[in-house]
Amino acid sequence: MTENYDRLCAIIEDARADVEKASSGNKAATARVRKSMQAVKATAQDIRKEMLELREEVEAAKACDDPLRLQ
Repeated sequence: MTENYDRLCAIIEDARADVEKASSGNKAATARVRKSMQAVKATAQDIRKEMLELREEVEAAKACDDPLRLQ
């Protein structure tokens, strides 16, 4: 697991109580949930970038290992 993925899971778990409170009509909790969802969005974007970098590293490593691929 990546550090960003663990952070994403923590943000979602921390927001659980506020989601339940917001469902009951607590307006302050709705603001906290919206703030948490912004953090989820930013963290998800970080994970996406991380996975793209990982994919590129793997593809570059494969290209270096396969001499026929360069021809």
